[in-house]
Amino acid sequence: MTVTRIRNHPMTALSVLVLGLFMTLLDLTIVNIAIPSLVDGLHASLDQVLWVLNAYSLLYAVLLITSARLGDIYGPRNLFAAGVVIFTVASALSALAQDPTQLIVSRALQGLGAAVLAPQGLPLMMSLFPVEKRGGVFAVYGVIAGLAVIAGPTVGGFLVTHFGWRSIFTVNLPIGVLTLALALLLIPDLRPGRRHRLDLLGVALATAGLLGVIYGLIEGQRYDWGVVTGVITIPEIIAAGAVLLALFLYYQARRQSTEPLLPFAVFKDRNFTLMTFVMAAMGFAILGIYLPLTIYMQSVLGLSAIDAGVTLAIQPVAMFLSSGFAGALAQKINGKYLLIPGLLALAAGTGYIDWAAHAGAGRWDFTAGLVLSGLGMGCIWTPVFSIGTRDLPAHLGGVASGVINTIQELGGVLASAVVGAFLQNRLALALHDRAVEASGQLPAQYRPQFVDGFSNAAHSGFEVGAGQTGASLDLPAQVHAIAEYVFTHAFVDAMHPTLVLPMAVLVAAAVASVWVRGPREAVSALQEQEAAVA
Repeated sequence: MTVTRIRNHPMTALSVLVLGLFMTLLDLTIVNIAIPSLVDGLHASLDQVLWVLNAYSLLYAVLLITSARLGDIYGPRNLFAAGVVIFTVASALSALAQDPTQLIVSRALQGLGAAVLAPQGLPLMMSLFPVEKRGGVFAVYGVIAGLAVIAGPTVGGFLVTHFGWRSIFTVNLPIGVLTLALALLLIPDLRPGRRHRLDLLGVALATAGLLGVIYGLIEGQRYDWGVVTGVITIPEIIAAGAVLLALFLYYQARRQSTEPLLPFAVFKDRNFTLMTFVMAAMGFAILGIYLPLTIYMQSVLGLSAIDAGVTLAIQPVAMFLSSGFAGALAQKINGKYLLIPGLLALAAGTGYIDWAAHAGAGRWDFTAGLVLSGLGMGCIWTPVFSIGTRDLPAHLGGVASGVINTIQELGGVLASAVVGAFLQNRLALALHDRAVEASGQLPAQYRPQFVDGFSNAAHSGFEVGAGQTGASLDLPAQVHAIAEYVFTHAFVDAMHPTLVLPMAVLVAAAVASVWVRGPREAVSALQEQEAAVA
């Protein structure tokens, strides 16, 4: 087969797009597993470590809509290639970082690269593949995402153990170079049929508004939802961001007849609007489930990071298996008949995990719940994109991708704030109750100090690292076992109601999906024709 024929084959372009996706997802999971090594290697504080993660998320979420629009203007292939370059260079800088500040800046640059790269795949696939084949295409995306999630904890643990934390970034360099070369060679340079202009004021309003809301949600817990500096408070930052987003929407409404950054036409399609809600729910649920669960596995069960990662890998393995089945079935039936059971299965699997969690559980006690939730996830990722884009014309693919990815990221950020705050609140109450209960085993002179130490933990900051024992309390060694009992049982008490939040959001998304409209062959065909002449 000649190079020209290979280049014009949609599956070759798809293979390059999923390679870029694999690189960004692998990097994200690897960084999470390497946090303890980063703390030791760079002498980073907890706040700095959190910003190693948050700097990536902040830039990624804020810039998705703008980069999607840039893809409409300059071509999604070119923006994909630019994103790969930025991400690869940022990976090299991250590997060379000598202090936490340098790493945070480099991670922000990685987030920029991911934001430029991520929205370009959807419009390319909508242009390269007809509607009836998109279910299988999105199934490939789901499988690759599952592989990246599986590989992250195991590959990351191996690299950190044998080559140090810097290797988790250097591994991106050969992948990035290969992806860039293949992108320029194999992905066609598809351009819109007419020239587009970038709405600079819309970019400024959207960027500033999203920055305010997302920064406030990320940093709210750190500042106890109060004063950041001087007279500036977290609620004021979030409110200012919300006002700017409202101004952005008003300004966009006035520009719908010209060149808006956000064409409202995408929201006229009921299925797309419903799928944005489902993606927000998934963003909320995934972080809302994993935040307490990963702390529980390391702090309560005492598993190492790599052991916790291997245990949780059961879920993406199950997702990998169900994605192929869902992809084939999504082309034959209305996708909501996969999506609704998938959302409910993910909620039910989470409920099983919540039920099975206790202070003395074994690492494999959650297998049934992880399998069920993973099978459910495989039935979600495949239909959600095909449903959301099925009736959209191809020229709206870029903005649709930016919107749906941004809303998913916002769901995750919201979960970080809401679930984190709720978990901390419930843990504070549970620590007090468990400390009062256990203090009866101590001599009378130690009881007030013991109870006060746990009751005041919320004010001095929770320590939830691996092997938490309550050893920070000034108590004789013989009572440390009782302190450990208090912490582990209190965390389980707090985790049970916390996991109900993502389950409730998933059930709400399943209910909303009932209103998904079935295929409209005639309309879809007409829109494809309109896109071809746009």
